[in-house]
Amino acid sequence: MKIFGILMALSASAYAYATPQASAQPADQFFTQMSTLCGKSFHGTLAAGDDSDASFATAKMQAHVRTCTDREIQISFDVGEDRSRTWIITRTDSGLRLKHRHMLKNGTEDPVSQYGGDTAQVGTAMRQEFPVDAYSKAMFTKEGRTVSNTNVWAFEIAPGQTLTYELARPNRLFRVAFDVANPVNGASE
Repeated sequence: MKIFGILMALSASAYAYATPQASAQPADQFFTQMSTLCGKSFHGTLAAGDDSDASFATAKMQAHVRTCTDREIQISFDVGEDRSRTWIITRTDSGLRLKHRHMLKNGTEDPVSQYGGDTAQVGTAMRQEFPVDAYSKAMFTKEGRTVSNTNVWAFEIAPGQTLTYELARPNRLFRVAFDVANPVNGASE
């Protein structure tokens, strides 16, 4: 009987470690948190910036979490009437990837587009960082924007409170916080 009890305890313990909640990686937990925002839109405010970000401080900003699959989340980022930006977060074999897609007014892709990077650290269920990748560095150099070759982007989630987008590099910090506690009614408000 004693052995049976020990086997049952070991079996229960092994089961607990095999469940998705117990074994989920921070990137998976983060992606799940992001997925809860699907189909919703949120107002944003400039949380950190410098003089070059004055237009963001006065513009109406919104994030629209429009496209969601089990591998990808696309978030449109509107700044005033400018609806050219989309953040694309994709699951990879080792974590997550962030890309920025920028479109021109004529509907074609901007030459400075598809930049971003993959997570290099484990991160947490609430924050993931994306250091600039080799493709982006080459594009930034080609386009005369080498200052961006040290970029690190991040997303943070405070469930039920805020979703924050961040761009950081030496002498530069840009953050926009979106109020997820109060979703916007309608996709283009």
